[in-house]
Amino acid sequence: MNTSVAPGNIPNHMVWAIVSTVLGLCLCCPALGTGIVAIVFASKVNNLLNQGDIDGARQASNNAKTWCMVTTGLAVLGLIINIVYFSMGGFASYMEAMQQMQQMR
Repeated sequence: MNTSVAPGNIPNHMVWAIVSTVLGLCLCCPALGTGIVAIVFASKVNNLLNQGDIDGARQASNNAKTWCMVTTGLAVLGLIINIVYFSMGGFASYMEAMQQMQQMR
C-alpha cells in the first residue's frame, strides 16, 4: 500500500456528484443513471481511506470524477436541448397537446 499521500488530499467529489445528479435529473433523464454511479464511487472514497487503502481510494476518487464529468456533460446537453426545444415553440405545442387531452375527457 502507498501511504505517502495524506488522506485529506484525496477528494471524494460527493458534492459534485449530488449536484450534477439533481441537475441532470431535472434536465436530462439519462444523467440520473450516471449520477448514481458517481455517488456510489464518491461514497467509497472515505471508507477506503479509513481502511488504509490509499490506492483504492485514489481509484474510487478518479472514477467518481469521471462519472461526475459524464453526468455534468449530460446535464449541459439536456439544458441545450431544452433551450432549443422551447425557443422553437415547443412550449406552445406542449400546451396545445394538453388542451386537446383535456377536451377528450
